[in-house]
Amino acid sequence: MTPFGGWEMPLNYGEGTIAEHLACRNDAVVFDVSHLGTVRVSGPDALDRLQATLTNDLGKIRPGKAQYTHLLDDSDGSVLDDIIVWWLPDGEAFDVMPNASNTERVVAAIGGIDTTANRAVLAVQGPRFAERLTEVFPAAAAVGRFAVVSTEWHGHACTVAGTGYTGERGVEIAIASAAAPELWRALVDVGVLPAGLGARDTLRLEAGLPLHGHELGAGITSLQAGLEWVVAWSKPTFRGRAALAREKESGLSRRLRGIATEGRRPPRSECAVSIDGRTAGITTSGNFSPVLGHGIAMAFLPTDVADGQAVTVDIRGSELLGTVVPMPFVKKS
Repeated sequence: MTPFGGWEMPLNYGEGTIAEHLACRNDAVVFDVSHLGTVRVSGPDALDRLQATLTNDLGKIRPGKAQYTHLLDDSDGSVLDDIIVWWLPDGEAFDVMPNASNTERVVAAIGGIDTTANRAVLAVQGPRFAERLTEVFPAAAAVGRFAVVSTEWHGHACTVAGTGYTGERGVEIAIASAAAPELWRALVDVGVLPAGLGARDTLRLEAGLPLHGHELGAGITSLQAGLEWVVAWSKPTFRGRAALAREKESGLSRRLRGIATEGRRPPRSECAVSIDGRTAGITTSGNFSPVLGHGIAMAFLPTDVADGQAVTVDIRGSELLGTVVPMPFVKKS
């Protein structure tokens, strides 16, 4: 177990991070992601409040769908949190899903009720997730990508969304906390392997997905992170819009890039990245890729650095050779 965002989280469940990682890439795993926040936003002005605060445009979707979005700092446009919004099928309420330690900040920005303590969230992920889940919870197995469904399991109300953080197909199931252990055991009994924080991190890294506090956070904007697609410039206003527009007009000085390193030694976060002997940036995340068999990292580098550029990563005084590469590192169909 290890501290994470104010919670105690399992690094792994005994099989080890690499085994759990590969099970997600080849079969199906279940993560306990109850540390994610849930903020219920409802009422006649709920949609307008979210539209005026978050970067993405909920007008692009409809009830029964989910959307990735950002909450920005109004002063400099940096990302206070990256969020998934579940628009509940009845159309009258939204479950806004912040990162582990940011729930209070999100409530302060959008209002709503923090319901985190009342439910657990189990993420079933992997190419065989639907096959495995059909034996336990057929209604959840049928939920499509970024769909949101209200249903029941053994008499317990659930919300199921076709979302995840692994680069694989899967769902996230919000269920009453008291019922979660029974659902967990049922999943394990049909061959779904429990997976911990270690595999969750290596999976999201292979998929090129940002982690708040690393690729997003104070001083980091959506544009620098390569996530301008989450910014709905067509909206006349949202929090941080003016600051972000100023950065877009003046031009970026850095952008998040992928680095593939040689050999099995893993790069880590906060390692200096050099080009031709000069420091060009700092890694934000790094680890060994179980699928690729070598190290991978993300780093903010000058915008003129091209794919294929040779770099060196300083790991505690020793140099690790690498190459700038496009992300995701591992592409899935």
